[in-house]
Amino acid sequence: MKRVSHKRNTKRRNATSDRGGVVRVIAGQWRGRRLPVRDAEGLRPTTDRNKETLFNWLMQSITDAHCLDMFAGSGALGIEALSRYAASCLFLELDSANAQQLSSNLKTLRASGEVRQGDALALVSAMTTRTFDVVFIDPPFGKNLVQPALDALFESSCLSSNSLIYVEQETQTAEPRLPDGWHWQRQKVTGSLRYGLIACES
Repeated sequence: MKRVSHKRNTKRRNATSDRGGVVRVIAGQWRGRRLPVRDAEGLRPTTDRNKETLFNWLMQSITDAHCLDMFAGSGALGIEALSRYAASCLFLELDSANAQQLSSNLKTLRASGEVRQGDALALVSAMTTRTFDVVFIDPPFGKNLVQPALDALFESSCLSSNSLIYVEQETQTAEPRLPDGWHWQRQKVTGSLRYGLIACES
């Protein structure tokens, strides 16, 4: 009987894996909520441990913040920000199916988020009327998108002197260049991952 039960559980897990996975909100008003995500190429939600570190860094800055999730994917970072009472979050996602899934998850949560489907670099470059307090840059690995994303942000009118930018990338990728007046406020390396927080010098 136990062997039969084990096989059934294995099939159930495999079936779930074929359809996709889940991301978990780790704190705030939706703490513990699990949301479906697609099993799509390049989709790599930030781990719970990294999210915990990041939002400890942002503890004094996230409430009422206006956020931008540039390569949203599952939307894990922006949703976590909204759960912790950020005022709003704009999610940019290239893949139309991922964008639809993210919109569905935001609707389920009744969250104050907006999803725009398209190329994040082009969308940011075209923005002229919005300023963000917190920006998340966590692009698919192997695409060399961190530097272009930062360049697009710094050349746009999306940032203020109080903005904070989170960057997550592979350790083997060169550390991005920052314009004068900006610096790494926090940095951490875990295994094959480097992530940190960029701020304007006061």
